[in-house]
Amino acid sequence: MDSRIHYFSQFDVISAKVDPERLGASLGMRGRLTNEFAELGFPILPGFILDSNLASEIAKTDIKNDVTVLLSKFEGITGKKVGDFENPLLLKIVISPNLAVSDYPTLHNFGLTKSTIPGFIKWVGKDFAAHEALFLTRGMLKIEARIKELEAKTKEQEEIAGRLEFLDGVLGIQGPSNELVEKEKPVKIGKTAEEYMDEYAKYFPKGFFDSAEDQIIFALKEISRLLAMDDQNDRDTALIVQPMVYGNYGRDSVSGYYFSRNVVTGDKKLQGQFYREKFNEIGAVGLDIESIGEKHLKELQKIAWTLEDKFRDIRNIRFCVENGKLWLIEQRPADQKSIQADIKLLLDLAKRKIVDKAYVIKAIDPMRLNEILHPIIDGASAKGLKGWKGGVSGAPGAAIGRACFSTNALLEARKLALQKGQDDRFILVLPSSFAEDVKAIEVSAGVLTAEGGYSAHASVVARQYGKVSIVAPKMKIKGRKASLGDISFSEGDYITLDVPYYGESSVYLGSAKLIEPDPKESGLLEFIALTKTFLKDFHVRANAETPKDAELALYFGAEGIGLCRTEHMFFKAGRINVFREMILSDSKQDREKALKKLQVMQREDFYGIFKVMSGKEVTVRLLDAPLHEFMPHNDDELNGYIAYLSNVKKQKAPKAEVLAAIDALDEFNPMLGHRGCRIAVSYPEIYAMQVRAIFEAAYKLRSEKKNAGLEIMVPVVMNASELKLIAYGKKIEGASYAGIVDIEESLRKEKKVKPVPYQIGAMIELPVAALGAGEIAKYGKFFSFGTNDLTQTTLGISRDDFTSFMPDYTLYDLINGNPFSTLDPRVKEIIALAVERGRLSRPDLVCGLCGEHGANPANVRFCMETGLNYVSCSSYSVPIALLAVAQAELERA
Repeated sequence: MDSRIHYFSQFDVISAKVDPERLGASLGMRGRLTNEFAELGFPILPGFILDSNLASEIAKTDIKNDVTVLLSKFEGITGKKVGDFENPLLLKIVISPNLAVSDYPTLHNFGLTKSTIPGFIKWVGKDFAAHEALFLTRGMLKIEARIKELEAKTKEQEEIAGRLEFLDGVLGIQGPSNELVEKEKPVKIGKTAEEYMDEYAKYFPKGFFDSAEDQIIFALKEISRLLAMDDQNDRDTALIVQPMVYGNYGRDSVSGYYFSRNVVTGDKKLQGQFYREKFNEIGAVGLDIESIGEKHLKELQKIAWTLEDKFRDIRNIRFCVENGKLWLIEQRPADQKSIQADIKLLLDLAKRKIVDKAYVIKAIDPMRLNEILHPIIDGASAKGLKGWKGGVSGAPGAAIGRACFSTNALLEARKLALQKGQDDRFILVLPSSFAEDVKAIEVSAGVLTAEGGYSAHASVVARQYGKVSIVAPKMKIKGRKASLGDISFSEGDYITLDVPYYGESSVYLGSAKLIEPDPKESGLLEFIALTKTFLKDFHVRANAETPKDAELALYFGAEGIGLCRTEHMFFKAGRINVFREMILSDSKQDREKALKKLQVMQREDFYGIFKVMSGKEVTVRLLDAPLHEFMPHNDDELNGYIAYLSNVKKQKAPKAEVLAAIDALDEFNPMLGHRGCRIAVSYPEIYAMQVRAIFEAAYKLRSEKKNAGLEIMVPVVMNASELKLIAYGKKIEGASYAGIVDIEESLRKEKKVKPVPYQIGAMIELPVAALGAGEIAKYGKFFSFGTNDLTQTTLGISRDDFTSFMPDYTLYDLINGNPFSTLDPRVKEIIALAVERGRLSRPDLVCGLCGEHGANPANVRFCMETGLNYVSCSSYSVPIALLAVAQAELERA
């Protein structure tokens, strides 16, 4: 036997006979995979490989005797014989280069001749026999066409190309030469197999369709001739010869495919179908793979789970049962699978010590966790729905609900639906959202807006509450009707939002079906717990403003709250008008009356959050938003506030006066205007109320023998003098300012309680604050980088407006990616500078990053490398950040 010919079977492994290094280089990619099958002892069809040292040299070598000996081995295993009139053995030849993709054709059914056709027909029928004869012919014509092209025999090549086009039409072939594609369409056969052989015999040597043995040898030599001529072959291509088996070859035959486990749920149960007495699934009724019968099911399970252990991946497996005997045809990675399925597989492998825990952590792309944290669309259910694709992904997931075009409309519709026991899912549809829309977003299924981008208000709030968000700049809203491309919908119509993390977002008319996430059943919670074992000094906090938010943060693995936005607490239905009353008060006395009402509300909020967090750090950001954001933005809101104010004052509030007071708050550039600590400088009583509420909550918790990990953060700090004033107060001639320290001390004496530990820090969101970080750190024990505003103020780009011109910048490569998702290099430089300068003044300065930048793995790595202590992001993004941290720690190790 020529040493360059390698026989294999279920019981014969090539690598046991040949040096492994030489083996890998000479068998080609398909050859190596085939040999791996043999190593695993699977029921594979026997075969032999003409390695790359021989494959292009067959014309110079006499291989006939060796091939005859090997074919006799095939015959002994399959029970068929080459050239047999009753039960002929047919072969396939696989060209196996060292490339994942090649354009060599599929070559099947060698041994099919005029003398073997009658016997083949008895098993499979006339039409299928004719189809296979044509498929054999087509494969060899593909080889001949390539040879004619390389020989520059244009006329002969064109003639063959014409015949191939005709054959493709007869066989229903579309697309590239791929075995599974080529046989997808039903065949329209017009002649018998013998007639087709007579018609195409002229393109091959005399007797090609007469002798099975000669046909096989000719094919091998002709393919070898092509390889010798072809520049695509770098003398690294092998040839594989194996028997053919058919799922329609007798009554006890089936074809089928399956996955090694459920590709959606990850349950360790085979998922797939089989087809009785069918070559493949085309035009066939499939049966569940679990019903194939105990004998074959056990074999298929063993194959599946052995492959999972070997490849550490979910596998897609095709098989054939011919006359009762199971044969494995091929296996490859499962392309379409959920992150849940991957996680369950990896956890299973780790429990059985197939992989270590570090492998599990490294194997998952952090951003894929978005798929398991939010509902996803059942793809089949959306196929018949009219839809629109595009827009900006604000928050991932999928949502179904009736469209509502205002916050009040959504809240009223939901209230009515709950009373009547109807569907209470609604989608908020707006040009853009404002602070008063938070309460509607919180109870909605999703939000669809026309203005802004990834960092727009609607997007940020949606991510905070785990809702779905799309920003569709092309959406036109007129009254209570909206249009998007070719679709339009009115208030009350059902729409479906689909926002995958990868790929385009979609809006569908009507209701699709959702697959809801279950963190416990999905394995996510177990995965999070495993992830956290790799964390060291760097940790992940969450953004949260309610006890419910805090519980969710802990559920998803957060180690504290890095941003509690107190302004969000004022937008609840029973509070917003009280807060408006405070803002629009004519005097400090009236303002303090309203603040007393708010203080009780705030105290209970803080107490609930501190209690849930049970000693973990909670960074409370004092009021940040510009005051005008709290004002009514439509007639319904305005009329509601006037009615409230009239009731409080016991007399009708003049609408003109209210409007004038609201207009007085208007600013040309509110983002850089009267907001954050600047409000506290003008209205000290606002921050004083919040500080008292914070400490009252902390004292109450301490009375229950529990601690609050309290951090008070001052926003929009511009310089050290601002932070010093807010934190420690100031006395000047004729006036004084009570700082946080003063208020705490006064309240403590009033309550006659012991002090509670707390820290005061600054939110660094202005470049000037970063430059002055050394001075600011003298008065603050921690920094939290608010990177949304820091990006805006560094780049001079509005997060709500940049999407209108960013496509043009991307076209000309003027900016890389979305700076509100991935930190811009200059913003990184400013953060690094602030950390360095801050720690020169205060070496133990704690630094964190809050905002959705904290959920991006690339940003997480930067924060770790720069010496920050934590990132904080929405609760639904915490698992993503945790995984990014764990992977970075493993790389450091």
